[in-house]
Amino acid sequence: MSPATLSHNIQLPQPRYDGDVSVEHALHMRRSVRSYKNDPLDISEISQILWSAQGITRPRGFRTAPSAGALYPLELYVVAGNIKNLSAAIYRYKPADHLLLEIVSGDRRSELSRAALRQSAIRKAPAVLLFCAVYERTTGKYGQRGLRYVHMEVGHAAQNACLQAIALGLNTVVIGAFRDVEVNAVAHLTADEQPLYLVPVGR
Repeated sequence: MSPATLSHNIQLPQPRYDGDVSVEHALHMRRSVRSYKNDPLDISEISQILWSAQGITRPRGFRTAPSAGALYPLELYVVAGNIKNLSAAIYRYKPADHLLLEIVSGDRRSELSRAALRQSAIRKAPAVLLFCAVYERTTGKYGQRGLRYVHMEVGHAAQNACLQAIALGLNTVVIGAFRDVEVNAVAHLTADEQPLYLVPVGR
C-alpha cells in the first residue's frame, strides 16, 4: 500500500488490531539487538510500530500507552533512512490523524549516530524512533513529580514499540546515551522538547 501525500504530510496505512504473535511470545523473544541487515522496512511496519507507541485507541484521544492525567507529554519522531515508499527524512508522528509530518529532509542517520556517541546501530538501522518529551504538559499539573510520570510514560511507549517490532519479525534496542544538544539540532526539535530515547528498528 502506498501512503497518500498531502503537502509534507504522509498518511500512514491503517494499523492492524490483531496479529499472529501472542504478547507472551513477544515478551519471551524481546532482546536488545544492535546489528541489522541492509533490508528496508515496509511503511506498513513503521506505521504499526508508531501506532503501538502512541496511537489513538478511543474517540476521546486516549492512546496505546498510559499518561498521567491524559496529558500526553511525548512527541515521537521517526528518522527514516530505508523504508519502502517513504523518502529518507525525519518525520514527526501525528497520532490524531495517524500521519507523518516531514521535519527535516534527507537521510540523517549518520548525523544522529554522531550525536549518540557514534553508535553504529543508529547509523545502520533502516529507521530510528526518537522519543521526546514536553515536560511542561505534565509538570504544569503535577509539579516536580510530573517528571517521574513522564519517564514512566516513555518507558511504557518504548516497550510497546519494542514488543510490536518483535511481533512483526523485527528487532530493536533502546538507547539513552547521546548528547542532547546535538540530537536537538539534528532533529530540529523545538525549544520545549527534550530527547529521551533513541530506538533503532530493523531486521
